[in-house]
Amino acid sequence: MPSREIEFLSGGETVRGDLLLPEGEGPFPVVVMAGGWCYVKELRQPQYAADFVRRGFAALIFDYRRMGASEGTPRQHINPWDQIEDYKNAITFAAGQPELDADRIGIWGISYSGGHVLIVGAIDPRVKCVVSNVPVIDGYQTMWRMHGTDRFRKLKAFVAEDRAKRTETGEPGYMAMSGVPANPDDAFSVWPDNDVLAVFNELKATQAPRHEHRNTVESLELLMEYNAAPYAPRLLDKPVMMIVADQDDITMWDQEIGAFTAIPSSKKELVVLPATDHMTLYSNVTALDYAAKAAGSWFDRHLKELPTVANQIVKYA
Repeated sequence: MPSREIEFLSGGETVRGDLLLPEGEGPFPVVVMAGGWCYVKELRQPQYAADFVRRGFAALIFDYRRMGASEGTPRQHINPWDQIEDYKNAITFAAGQPELDADRIGIWGISYSGGHVLIVGAIDPRVKCVVSNVPVIDGYQTMWRMHGTDRFRKLKAFVAEDRAKRTETGEPGYMAMSGVPANPDDAFSVWPDNDVLAVFNELKATQAPRHEHRNTVESLELLMEYNAAPYAPRLLDKPVMMIVADQDDITMWDQEIGAFTAIPSSKKELVVLPATDHMTLYSNVTALDYAAKAAGSWFDRHLKELPTVANQIVKYA
């Protein structure tokens, strides 16, 4: 696949990514892509992008500010609204490239960014098509259920303590992205699951060396303030595919189904992956390929040939 490194400004920081192009003459429809919690652009996303490029789409994959190849401090600080702004600035960059079609821009996201694309799709009219994979919907409820009631009480106290230290020193505190600590009273991780830790360690070793398995404690606080659900009803006339794993107990399939149901558009499709949990989409290439083909098919139907407003009016006349 022809590709080139790209960069653009977002929030005053340099954001870097890769632009993958299909064969032939443009301008090409483009899918703008970014990852979930502590992702870097090399982590599984090129495998999804390969399917899109094979179908004739360009793919723009970028690292959020403060992550991977992009600039910004504090490193590994995850602010979802900054990341949503990074998506919007990536769309602005794509719209200005001569080989890309500014009128045919789709967005793709997974896990945390699966929630982000629902929000971006609802607020940015330049987006013509959305694919959301196993999205985070309600961060507070997700953390409560992941940690359990007793542990969640302690987690909230941990966040409050970090806020006090941060206010006093001006320095961010850090915590692990995932894993179950040997002594539960000593440490917290955002995603207390050893399967997450094992899969991301493997991906760091094999394809994503820039991945860092940590984040600021404030990132967790911001996650608990995050909720993509109120934006679902605003996806009134925008094609949206949601891909859900039927055994997902990390980003919670029932929250995902609730958000999908709230989308008022008839231009929506739910894909349920059977016998699949959240991490299967990272560890099992067969499941990943299925999700990539479903997303590619959706972009084929809703991004390649966009109906004009006049044609839509004639259709219902």
